Amino acid sequence: MNDWITKVKNKKFIASFSGGKDSTLALYKAMQAGEPVGLIGMLDETDHFSYSHRLSPEFLEAQARAIGCPIFTRAASWTTYEEKFIQLLEEAKEKGAEVLVTGDVDVPDHGSWHENVANKVGLDLCMPLWHRERREIVEGFVDSGFVAMVTTVNLSMGMRMDDLGRILTRDYIEELVERSIDPCGEAGEFHTTVLDGPIFSAPIQVEKLDIIRKDEYVFLPLKLK
Repeated sequence: MNDWITKVKNKKFIASFSGGKDSTLALYKAMQAGEPVGLIGMLDETDHFSYSHRLSPEFLEAQARAIGCPIFTRAASWTTYEEKFIQLLEEAKEKGAEVLVTGDVDVPDHGSWHENVANKVGLDLCMPLWHRERREIVEGFVDSGFVAMVTTVNLSMGMRMDDLGRILTRDYIEELVERSIDPCGEAGEFHTTVLDGPIFSAPIQVEKLDIIRKDEYVFLPLKLK
């Protein structure tokens, strides 16, 4: 079995970055072992916001500046997503990247999408959160000093409108567990936006905008102050 957890040690890496808690925690752990050459942020081709988290390129860039890493973004449809992602990996490899870091928790031991695209470019794959217990991941994130706000919820999976805008804390994690919701949101129950943490030079100051609803998904857009 591939050692997907520690492959970044003493190597340069490119990190897949959504602006949410899992990718940020994976980046944090990777930065303790290796050297980042940058971050990758994939954008929806129709409105140029990030997939799932619905963050603008400007917001992702603000997070990247606070972290101290350049971010490389590319807009793509679902049909061109893999092609555009591979293009960014190739550019990262030219800048010295040896490893792709992602925040995946549960993936197939064989046939991982990220492993497949990394192999096509000749990069190793590192997933620092792989197969860790869900609650341990999110509690470790909070205990490390990160601040994340819930900005996307799926109303068909137990989440509510009033979850939007809440900050991840130990108490909120306990509440989610009591509501039978995965506190990691790994099945898409919710997504977060990271605003501060130990790898941020300063907190991201935001203003909440009007809520957007698309079927069962509800988004809380954030604007940089």
